[in-house]
Amino acid sequence: MSGIAGFYYLDGRQAERSTLEHMLGTIGHRGPLRGSWVKGSVGLGCRALPVTAEARCECLPLTDPSRSMVLTADARIDNRDELRAALGHLPSAIGDTHLILLAYQRWGSDCPSRLVGDYAFVIWDGEKRRLFCARDHIGVKPFYYFRSPRIFVFASEIKALLALDEVPREINEVKVGELLARHFEDKAGTLYRGIYRLPPAHSQAVTRDACSVRAYWSLDPTFELRLKNDAAYEEAFRELFVETVRCRTRAEGPVGATLSGGLDSSSITCVASGLLDRTGAGPLHTFSAIFSGLPEKDRARSDEQEYISAVLDWTGYPEDRKVVPHLVRADRLSPLRDLDKILWHQDEAFLAPNLYMHWSLYEAASQHGVRVFLDGIDGDATVSHGLDYLPYLARTFRWRRLMKEAEAFCRRPEVLLTPLKVALRFGVNPLIPAFATRLWQCLRGHRKRPTHDPRSIVDPGFARRISLNQRIREGSPTRLDRLRSLRKQHRASLQSGLIPLGLEVLDKAAAAFGLEPRYPFFDRRLMELCVALPAEQKLANGWTRSIQRRAMADILPESVRWRFSKADLSPAFEQGLLNRERPTLDHYLDDQPGLLAPYVDFAALRAAYREYRSHPTAAHDEALSVYAAVMLAIWINLQANLTRP
Repeated sequence: MSGIAGFYYLDGRQAERSTLEHMLGTIGHRGPLRGSWVKGSVGLGCRALPVTAEARCECLPLTDPSRSMVLTADARIDNRDELRAALGHLPSAIGDTHLILLAYQRWGSDCPSRLVGDYAFVIWDGEKRRLFCARDHIGVKPFYYFRSPRIFVFASEIKALLALDEVPREINEVKVGELLARHFEDKAGTLYRGIYRLPPAHSQAVTRDACSVRAYWSLDPTFELRLKNDAAYEEAFRELFVETVRCRTRAEGPVGATLSGGLDSSSITCVASGLLDRTGAGPLHTFSAIFSGLPEKDRARSDEQEYISAVLDWTGYPEDRKVVPHLVRADRLSPLRDLDKILWHQDEAFLAPNLYMHWSLYEAASQHGVRVFLDGIDGDATVSHGLDYLPYLARTFRWRRLMKEAEAFCRRPEVLLTPLKVALRFGVNPLIPAFATRLWQCLRGHRKRPTHDPRSIVDPGFARRISLNQRIREGSPTRLDRLRSLRKQHRASLQSGLIPLGLEVLDKAAAAFGLEPRYPFFDRRLMELCVALPAEQKLANGWTRSIQRRAMADILPESVRWRFSKADLSPAFEQGLLNRERPTLDHYLDDQPGLLAPYVDFAALRAAYREYRSHPTAAHDEALSVYAAVMLAIWINLQANLTRP
């Protein structure tokens, strides 16, 4: 785990080490080791907490005087053997950052396309007089920057940029509107005007005269993997998934993992615990949020202890201690817990209603000496539920296959629909324009509870001034997107702006506890494999995520492998926010509304708040709007004092 920071004076000023040290001082929580390099108009720095044996042998920034190159990085490289062979049979103990520098020396600006792993790095190329920056394919490692005619400055966290007087601290009102409207497709902007994120899978070249950003990788929606039979697909998935987990268990010290009892975290836990046990690096520490104190109806929706226990039993716990479990009572937590501290680490207001649970899991992991933390977040985005296959069957008039899948889907006792209704709801309805659906419901006299539109709480004049509705239209998928190929739809889900935004939030929360989060399902190779799979490998015989379920045979307990349900964590959030933070909500929405006055339609926001208070577990969208508004108000209030809480 590391944090990077640095600058390039584009006006030719002499760099001062004290400026760089001031930046590094703001991100000391990202590592106790501190390194800096200053020469001419350039300064590069790093804070590091080595979590692998290779990293302990590295000293950053890494310099190569013979080539006039210097590198600083927050990086873990997974295709080490491939790179070592391609770059000249290098020693096995070579550091990841050294591999990056050698890759740049071999392939130049194309080097990021050769790297598999999670990284944000910057190379000063003295011969070309340029900075070369790159960020990993999905955005696990954060990278922020500011550029003016006089300076280019970058860092792992925004607070390091704001340490420089030349970086303005001005609110970006466009991002404020998008936050309130819950629109997150912009992968470059931040809540600070002029401060940007380098998008995932992009590199950036900076000289005194120019700054160019370009994409170096994207998923290929035209390639379809064709193997001889189902068993071959299962073997390909299983082999690659085990490898993605193996790469991410490379660590010194205890390794931790989330264990919710769902398909993704359970797959990671079962594979990782076995790998660590075989290499003598175990046990694996698992961390689970439980909800024993919720009312019975809500507990049934949220609590997964039945499946957590099944995974623990499967690993042989407690007799065989391949796994050491830790439980966190999430039902006792407030969604605004430690919010001042969290906002200091995040630098921005955010909409992550379950972050308080992850914060508590990270805290527990840190207390048990864990430094590497495996997480199954968004595994369904990578593997795909496969439900887009049903509209595809409908629009290609493959009615027999559609009904066959619908009938298989209905064989499970949890499904209370008829096959015809399943075919219509999931196969035909997604193809019907939204206006036609609304007209049909009106003609038939169907009256549903009005749906809350998050844009309704945005002040209309403010929304017009920032062209909010236009931005949302341009950045949102439409039902016409259902007419694209299935692989294009799958790729689009993995290109959602929510994914890198969520990963950035988690990275900074984990860094607060000295943890490096790792995500096996976001391995580039696994993403490429899953997008290339034929549709019938993703949805088969009525089972979503069919390829993963089949590939995990003899790895997962059967009750988890064929689990149909998915936990709903919203009751703990909705009840915890209202029951534990009512005074805070009242304060910002009723007693002190001035902070939000330029941005919010208070009549609409207070109506949403009343609906939320009246129906705490039914008004989910209203709860999120209240949460977003209060989060924004607290963040604005904190801007006057950014000292660490």
